[in-house]
Amino acid sequence: MRANSSPAGFTLIEVLIALAITAFVSAIAYTSLSTALIGVESTRATSDRTYEVNRAWMIITRDIRHFVSRPVRDEFGEVEPALVGGPAARFALSFTRSGWHNPNDNLRSNLQRVNYRVAEGALWRDSYPVLDRASDSAPREVKLLDGVEYLEFGFLGSLSEVQSGNNTVALETRDWSESWVADTSSPDSELVPPLALELRLLLEDWGEMRRLYALPPF
Repeated sequence: MRANSSPAGFTLIEVLIALAITAFVSAIAYTSLSTALIGVESTRATSDRTYEVNRAWMIITRDIRHFVSRPVRDEFGEVEPALVGGPAARFALSFTRSGWHNPNDNLRSNLQRVNYRVAEGALWRDSYPVLDRASDSAPREVKLLDGVEYLEFGFLGSLSEVQSGNNTVALETRDWSESWVADTSSPDSELVPPLALELRLLLEDWGEMRRLYALPPF
């Protein structure tokens, strides 16, 4: 006798179970890949932000360490002291620095006037092509850092303001002057640069950052 046989196949339940397993494995794989991609993007964003912050501090530190006591004239013909800053000043910080590189040997000074200011949530650095400016002297504006809430300073006028005791020196900056400007009651008096300054920078994502700088030649 010949037996009639039909080829075996998958039942509907088996197909549904296979599809469910495939969908589950795919979901796990997608979630893992998505998490990995988010981690990579987060690491890249953190790395980029770290580079931007470090670059801004590098430029600020370079400028302050090259500070030189050289007053200038502004575009209105008024004398600007070698260094001014704080809320009572025109800019958060403005001073003269040396070491302005001149690779093309242009007929100019190696001194440069720079300003630091916060505008539109960003930290800006202004630099002028000349020291004593004319009415049409325009600064070169460079955005250093986004996400900045404020830029504040403390200025040390004399060593008597440094607290000391028990053979140690404690740098308590709360009593330092918040502004360093000329005395308007004595317009002919020269504003001597401070001995040191504290810079406080508040970032939206990193919080407040502080740096102390002793000004040359101190």
